[in-house]
Amino acid sequence: MERAILALEDGHFFYGYSFSNTKIKETGGEVIFNTSMTGYQEIITDPSYKGQIVVMTASEIGNYGVNFEDMQSEKPQVNGFVVKHIPSIHSNWRATKSLQEYLSENDIIGIFGVDTRAVVRVLRNHGVMKGYIGIGNISPQEAVKKARSIPDISELNLVEKVSHKHIYKWDEGYWELGRGFKKIEEKKYKVAVIDYGVKRDILRLLAERNLDITCFPHNVSAKEIIDFKPDGIFLSNGPGDPATLHYQISQIKKLIHTQIPIFGICLGHQLLSWAIGGRTYKLEFGHHGGNHPVKYLKTGKVEITAQNHNYATEIDSIPSDAEITHINLNDNTVEGLKLKSYPVFSVQYHPEGAPGPHDSFYVFDLFKKLIEDKDFIKSI
Repeated sequence: MERAILALEDGHFFYGYSFSNTKIKETGGEVIFNTSMTGYQEIITDPSYKGQIVVMTASEIGNYGVNFEDMQSEKPQVNGFVVKHIPSIHSNWRATKSLQEYLSENDIIGIFGVDTRAVVRVLRNHGVMKGYIGIGNISPQEAVKKARSIPDISELNLVEKVSHKHIYKWDEGYWELGRGFKKIEEKKYKVAVIDYGVKRDILRLLAERNLDITCFPHNVSAKEIIDFKPDGIFLSNGPGDPATLHYQISQIKKLIHTQIPIFGICLGHQLLSWAIGGRTYKLEFGHHGGNHPVKYLKTGKVEITAQNHNYATEIDSIPSDAEITHINLNDNTVEGLKLKSYPVFSVQYHPEGAPGPHDSFYVFDLFKKLIEDKDFIKSI
């Protein structure tokens, strides 16, 4: 166990101890906090967290260990992981190893003993900021200096780092007790998934609707997608600033005009906002957790949602051909859009949960209905 320091670019610093045994002794990234009580392994493996140091607000993390069935990608994606307390013993019948072992073997720095409540108060008062974690005898002055030297997340092409490089098929459904993951045999509609860093549970819920899933790299052209002749197109979640993804936005613009049904989640929603002429802006400290209330304006129902994003769509930038479908009840930010003239819709939150509530699973049913009938967009 070695002494560690977490330093923020504004000069705040916090001491702790390393709990992962890695060759890497320092890391940096954008520091954010997540309010989920459970689901740390889904968070760690979510590609949307690439480039970020995640601070968990729950006081005890790691108590049920790690299993490989709940992973959202093939490896950890966070730049660093910060917790208050990590237990010496984990206990769960599905666990295959401890959180400490998992982070260590993947060279991800994890630190504990940090006053995470104090970190969260700083981020809530001053906004997300660049941070640095160092293991060993590092002075606060040196650590803060290194935090300030870290590139801003908007300067990095993080999608390129998490998107798969090759086209691949997906036929794995949801996990069931005693059976594991279902293999989906019956498939009806071809769906092209553009992988900006897609989570596995999103793919599983699409497959559960008997959709024939083919995933394409983030830099796929509109022509390649059109030549594939899909019945629907899905724009996935992913990391970073959507405003920097000019090529991806230009290809989505072309796809909208094909009249092929399109559905986007999180980064996919933000890219779609830019493609229709809107804009995004950076939230002060983002939405990261599993308890965000969202109102579906058509029905008036409120769903509790999982969220993970630092950017939101500017309401005033939304064109007249688009309509807001969902709003966040905490801060009135845009949580969903649809187009009036095209079979296109998106949500900002994560309807698949993982971790989080399952209130929003119905959104995947809306996508399938839209594939079956493009006029269904009027009912969304």
